[in-house]
Amino acid sequence: MSKKTPRKKARLGRKIKQSRRIPLLATLRTHRKIEYNRNKRDWRKDKLEIKDE
Repeated sequence: MSKKTPRKKARLGRKIKQSRRIPLLATLRTHRKIEYNRNKRDWRKDKLEIKDE
């Protein structure tokens, strides 16, 4: 198992937050203009590219 640096961990956390589903209230308020999250990612197919600088 590899150790994550604090920087990489923060980035991973940010990507996880970005990939959350859109709240139902947001879709209702915008009259379905916002239907889906563009940052959503299929964990089986799309690999998460996080480069540690």
